[in-house]
Amino acid sequence: MSNRPPWPPFTAETAARKVRMAEDAWNTREPERVALAYTQDSRWRNRAEFVTGRAEIIAFLKRKWARELDYRLIKEPWAFTGDRIAVRFAYEWRDDSGSWFRAYGNENWEFDEHGLMRRRFASINDLPIAESDRKFHWPLGRRPDGHPGLSELGL
Repeated sequence: MSNRPPWPPFTAETAARKVRMAEDAWNTREPERVALAYTQDSRWRNRAEFVTGRAEIIAFLKRKWARELDYRLIKEPWAFTGDRIAVRFAYEWRDDSGSWFRAYGNENWEFDEHGLMRRRFASINDLPIAESDRKFHWPLGRRPDGHPGLSELGL
């Protein structure tokens, strides 16, 4: 059994650390690496798609990042209690025609005693944006520590 500290019950500090760890992992755009943070039987709702288990998570993420190019994500904790964390996020991406989008959303997470996410429910909306309206300009990969978060960017 894998362990993914920090473990529940969460404090403000450990919830914020867990959120940043998830952001960092998703910004790698490496489906196999991202999937390790979830239980073997993790259940997701992502928009209108339902995903169960790591194999489906990996397949989902491969499809996602094949379509969402130059993906950059910022997550921010919204609330936490016990084994749950609520998160708000925004990410920017472009499609293969060069059109840019910013996706806004909220996630509800539930963790097992080993710190693995067993449930993830995401509601997401996409907004077409001009390339000049982009706010996430760091090189692909982890958001630099000095880069503003969602609140600082007014999102």
